[in-house]
Amino acid sequence: MCGVFGVYLNEEEEQVAFSKAATFAYFGIYALQHRGQESAGICSYSNHDIKRVANKGLVLEAISKEELKNLKGKVAISHVRYSTAGDDSIQNIQPIVRESKRFGKVAVVHNGNLTNYNLLRRLLGANNVELKCSSDTEVFLGLLDIVEKDLSVESHILDEELIPYLVSVLKLVEGAYSILMIINGKLIAARDPLGFRPLLMGRRQDAIVFASETCAFDIIEADYWREIKPGEITIVDENGIRTYFFAKSQKPKKCIFEHVYFARPDSLIFSEYSYNVRKKMGMELAKEDDIIPDIVIPVPDSGMPAAIGYSQYKNIPYEMGLVRNHYIGRTFIAPTQDIRNLSVLMKLNPNKGIVKDKSVVVIDDSIVRGTTSKRIVNLLKEAGAKEVHMRIASPPVIGPCYYGIDTPTKEELMASHMSVEDIRRFIGADSLKYLSLEGLMRSVQEPDSFCDACFTDNYPVELKL
Repeated sequence: MCGVFGVYLNEEEEQVAFSKAATFAYFGIYALQHRGQESAGICSYSNHDIKRVANKGLVLEAISKEELKNLKGKVAISHVRYSTAGDDSIQNIQPIVRESKRFGKVAVVHNGNLTNYNLLRRLLGANNVELKCSSDTEVFLGLLDIVEKDLSVESHILDEELIPYLVSVLKLVEGAYSILMIINGKLIAARDPLGFRPLLMGRRQDAIVFASETCAFDIIEADYWREIKPGEITIVDENGIRTYFFAKSQKPKKCIFEHVYFARPDSLIFSEYSYNVRKKMGMELAKEDDIIPDIVIPVPDSGMPAAIGYSQYKNIPYEMGLVRNHYIGRTFIAPTQDIRNLSVLMKLNPNKGIVKDKSVVVIDDSIVRGTTSKRIVNLLKEAGAKEVHMRIASPPVIGPCYYGIDTPTKEELMASHMSVEDIRRFIGADSLKYLSLEGLMRSVQEPDSFCDACFTDNYPVELKL
């Protein structure tokens, strides 16, 4: 999972404060930090050149003020990464910048995962195109040099030398992608035909912006405009905004886990605020649960909206029984299991004055590997809780995600090979209950437009090796 941001300033380049676009791009990924903490990067376009700053770490660590000042121009894209394809090496940090034979220097940022990456890499190798990194993102740029124009694309005078090549590239790639590109000073946004990952468009008086979530618009005081539709390419340049569709309309398969865990609760994605969806998930969970505890506590922060919904539906007190150290990153997207184990110990502390001698229902958004849940139950019992009942505001995760979430094998997923009772015993809870798939889908609009493969093993796009 990653976060992307892009900006095109509606000003003449000589009038632009020299790092204004890059500064917007910096703040945009700062707001999207929850989507990836391994690395961060920004690039900007000026005078027919693309300059890039990227490094490992959080946004504040990876990009200095001095480096930001050197990123001039009116167009910029930025990225925060949590690796799902390729390792976390410095070469895989985005934006990826490449010298194209057709278009000069080009750049791309990508949120998602290509299911036919290995096939495309072999295709590029057969055409003597060498990739510099192991991430699937560079494939978009490499393909620009080997594809022919898509002759089915209607002639558009403004983009006749670009759109036919882009369409050819996007018809070759399969899987999940929400991408932003800089080509010849144009800012380009594109989303896969099934719309797995969110990609949104916003505007200020002086700029057009794109982002994975609307929280990135809020931080730069931009207004949400609309969603980039599945199968859409949008181009922004000095001639304005133009939209093209490269794929036939079909039923979307938006990632339901965006609402379950990844998106910030104050973000609008897939036409709904994630906070409202998570609160409904908690209410649906309460409807399906017959236990009456003394208190309801969330696993902060992602379990909080669901816990509020659960508490309100049952009219049971909501308490902060676990206190989070906000200087620790998100446990699920820490890159290795050893770091996840350490992160749980550093991240949460029980509020003994709240939980002692109480029957406690603990609300979390999901159990993926079980690392966090087992430690939480132990912490609460050590703090004197009389009973600890774990409630999960989503169904059991039984299938790996091939579309941009780091669960590559079934062996990592407890629910794929353990019963609910086995998981309960493993984590040490007095009881364990998950939200049903039906309850989850009642929590969202247009439930049949979501991908639920991680809960059902029904994959909308095949993985090709």
